Amino acid sequence: MTEWIEETLHADFRFKMKVERVLFEGRSENQHVAVVENDTFGRTLYLDGVLQTSERDEFIYHEMLTHVPILGHGEVRDLLIIGGGDGGMLEEALKHRTIERATMVEIDPSVVEMCRQHLPSISKGAFDDARTDLVFADGVDFVETTDKRFDVAIIDSTDPIGPGEALFTDDFYRSAKGVLKEGGILVTQNGVPFVQGDELAQTMRALDGLFADAACYLATVPGYVGGPMAFGWGSDALQHRRVSIDMLERRFAAADLDVRYYRPDVHVGAFALPGYILELIGGR
Repeated sequence: MTEWIEETLHADFRFKMKVERVLFEGRSENQHVAVVENDTFGRTLYLDGVLQTSERDEFIYHEMLTHVPILGHGEVRDLLIIGGGDGGMLEEALKHRTIERATMVEIDPSVVEMCRQHLPSISKGAFDDARTDLVFADGVDFVETTDKRFDVAIIDSTDPIGPGEALFTDDFYRSAKGVLKEGGILVTQNGVPFVQGDELAQTMRALDGLFADAACYLATVPGYVGGPMAFGWGSDALQHRRVSIDMLERRFAAADLDVRYYRPDVHVGAFALPGYILELIGGR
């Protein structure tokens, strides 16, 4: 009999993936963890029944949450990642040779260890890079207590259920802004607005109250069903989101990135939002 794994995130519809092989299934201190293999998506990570990432489409999500803020900023030396236990965000960010330190804060050591073992094609050795500072801690506690400051902070959270719920609050965003250097950029993952509109609207209200420039941008990630995925953006430096495409082209060429989704014209176009999303976030 064919086995399928069913994502349970949404109340009104479900998404099933055929399971060719179960590579890992167990419970960490914080959540249920599973890695399954599928012929289309490859090895795929689920936390508490919700798809997190897959070998075949992870590049879209990770490229857009790293290269948009890094190339928009132009002078990133210190980078913070909250979450991201699979290591994909870390690997993508470290493609930038100008980054001197990448601090990754993950609440669940078991997820990192399991992903190193069963999903090595996503992290590609990033955990062993000399520039990596891997911290096992609650992301909320970290941004409230650290004295380190960062050029870019990436909130690579799960959906706002379980351990990820605290990473969507106004207090967390306020503390996250506090760890940015002057002119720093905060970016967040905010789900699929067509089916998770409240998640994006709540984040944008918070960012709008904290930053001189608050916006969101989009990318289509096949495994996250229901439409394009939204990413929040907040910065007090207005120029970062208004960088010309010519400047982005120059920065992109200098970085010499091995990418499959990100391009400077995609970067600019990602901030062009359809009407239904503009309605969700108040027309900004």
